[in-house]
Amino acid sequence: MDASLYQWVNRLAEWTAFAHPLFVAYAKYGMVLFAVLLVGGWWSARSTDDRRALAAVISGGAGALTALGAAQLIGHVVGRARPYALTPAAHVLVDRTSDFSFPSDHATAVGAVAAGLWLANRRFGLVATALALLMAFTRVYVGAHYPGDVIGGLLLGAVVVLVLWPGAEPLLDRAFQGLDNSPLAFLLRSRRLSPELLD
Repeated sequence: MDASLYQWVNRLAEWTAFAHPLFVAYAKYGMVLFAVLLVGGWWSARSTDDRRALAAVISGGAGALTALGAAQLIGHVVGRARPYALTPAAHVLVDRTSDFSFPSDHATAVGAVAAGLWLANRRFGLVATALALLMAFTRVYVGAHYPGDVIGGLLLGAVVVLVLWPGAEPLLDRAFQGLDNSPLAFLLRSRRLSPELLD
């Protein structure tokens, strides 16, 4: 099933050469958009002094790093070869690598960011989810992964953030309280708290 879907998308790429530059660029550099979304989520939470949203944004970024670490362990245990290693005639639009195929690192990272932003702000979360699904598709389109690799990556990233969230939120809230009177307080809010609110 996975190989059949890969071949179907690969044939689609053969007939849509006009879209290659866009999909290749996104498959390679689309992660930048997720960094921008994280900054936007932070700015929005900071502007409204929404500590829960701020914690969720941080969890999305930290969760992406944690999930990538987990992906490395899973990848070495599963040891799934890249699809083009088994299908030499496949149309591959990016540089071939010899590392594991499952789970996709790109999909893992964007899945985590999307989950964090969904917890922070539904609008940011919706945009991030749409872009994460597009990233998953493009990684298959350019020939780098099987569909199962990107689905597994999206799920891994999202699950890591959602599982860690109940513990991360109170920890981050305590950290924010410690920063309220520090020079770094500007990272948490756009205005200074009055002395009455600090008591």
